[in-house]
Amino acid sequence: MMSGQPVIILKEGTQRETGKTALHDNIKAALVIADAVRSTLGPYGMDKMLVDSLGEVTITNDGATILKELEVEHPAAKMIVEVAKTQDSEVGDGTTTAVVLAGELLKRAEELIDKNVHPTVITIGFTKAKEKAFEILDEIALELKKDDAKLLQQVAATSLTGKNIGGANSFIAELAVKSVKEVAEESDGKTKVDVKRIKVEKKHGGSVHDSELVQGVVLDKERAHPRMPERVEDARIALITQALEIKKTEISSSIEIRDPAKIQQFLDEEEREQREMAEKLVAAGANVVICEKGISDVVQYYLSKSHVYAVQRAKKSDMEALARATGGRLIANLRDLSKGDLGSAKLVEERKIAGDAMTFITGCKNPKSVTVLLRGGTEHAVNDYERAFNDAMRAAAIALEDGKIVTGGGSAEMEVALRLRDYCAKVGGREQLAVDAFAEAMEFIPRTLAENAGKDPVDTLIELKSKHGKKGEGVHYGVSADDGKIKDMLKEKVLEPLRVKKQAIASATEVASMILRIDDVVAAKRPEEKGKEMSGGSSGMPPGMPPGM
Repeated sequence: MMSGQPVIILKEGTQRETGKTALHDNIKAALVIADAVRSTLGPYGMDKMLVDSLGEVTITNDGATILKELEVEHPAAKMIVEVAKTQDSEVGDGTTTAVVLAGELLKRAEELIDKNVHPTVITIGFTKAKEKAFEILDEIALELKKDDAKLLQQVAATSLTGKNIGGANSFIAELAVKSVKEVAEESDGKTKVDVKRIKVEKKHGGSVHDSELVQGVVLDKERAHPRMPERVEDARIALITQALEIKKTEISSSIEIRDPAKIQQFLDEEEREQREMAEKLVAAGANVVICEKGISDVVQYYLSKSHVYAVQRAKKSDMEALARATGGRLIANLRDLSKGDLGSAKLVEERKIAGDAMTFITGCKNPKSVTVLLRGGTEHAVNDYERAFNDAMRAAAIALEDGKIVTGGGSAEMEVALRLRDYCAKVGGREQLAVDAFAEAMEFIPRTLAENAGKDPVDTLIELKSKHGKKGEGVHYGVSADDGKIKDMLKEKVLEPLRVKKQAIASATEVASMILRIDDVVAAKRPEEKGKEMSGGSSGMPPGMPPGM
């Protein structure tokens, strides 16, 4: 108020929350998201049925998939969803762990705030705890040798525990490891795995055990013309990105022919131009043509006469994969094509898979790109297999790149929690309260695994602490995937990439710290709310903040 007059800063209808009210509301929204996926954690996690606006049904216990399908409105809740997306894009696994851990960190932080511990102090303590947790994980990590395919397969199989894939864990894990090793490359003494070079093609019909790894590229395309050969050995492949047809002008135009005799001349000229396209390809030595765009009927005819196998409208990603696999160059202008631009493969053939024709390019000298053809009884089943395969593939790729793994089943989290408590005394001040809260949040992972397995969480934690309390002896004890009992995860072959754990802890800590720093939420009125107000009604809710959140 100035001289008795109100000073209007924000637009009418804008809602604002400040201080602890804003903080508590943000934490509450984040906890709702964490609770939504908590029951899916671990091998005994429950499934969620997600129905989108079009009625499409997805049944899954994959944290990233669940949060991707949820239409979250609250801004703080969206930040938690971003944690899952980041975890999924960076390492491909551990999404549920990251979200549950973020929720638990915020829950513990809220208790400290109620005890008048400043949020800044808490975030500093969390950062120190995160850095110490990384040190502890590095200490307890195990070495993974590049040629140890058996151990790598165990890592891939661990990422599949709890997936709805009908007991095909070992088969999919083996398929994932084989595909990863095919595209792995050595560079400056380090192993690099580009998972984008592993293409996945899905076809429902048949069993998951009919799935196969193709050392080459599979295109979900048939021959452009039925008179073309179905099979070409010692293929010389031209990869064309331009359209093999008469170009249309970029501007609207028309051609007027006044003399009827000129019509045939015009048609002959068009045919000659298209015939020359086919002749240019044949002259370069190509017996297989893969075109990113369309191939006209005339060009198809002349190619088929020369016994050339052609595919049209291939995906750009497939063209790039073919260039890597066959050693060919992508040609944007047919006039630039030469014999040296052609790729090579031992065999190009059309096969019928589940009633659909597909093109297989196999026997490449240096594949660098491989295709996994996934099969399953139904479309839903194949989608489940694809999600499972992607998790196993990413886990194997990361483990192979880093050469570092840790035991699962909550064993790593419990060891970190116990050692953080020893570290608390060295921190001093109120920050040690935050470090202790961080340790409690880490304990929540094995606790949740026990709950989801139907075991008493208190008894489980007591037994786990007892095992881990023996210095150097019980480091690898966790909650078993078989019966929920406390067992040595190293003997149980439950192994995870070290990077997955580190990324989950880093993402959870960062988003928790970010939310704790927010003490003011200014929510502008939405356009639809303005419309409601004009028509005589308003929701009265700030944007993105549904009731109870």
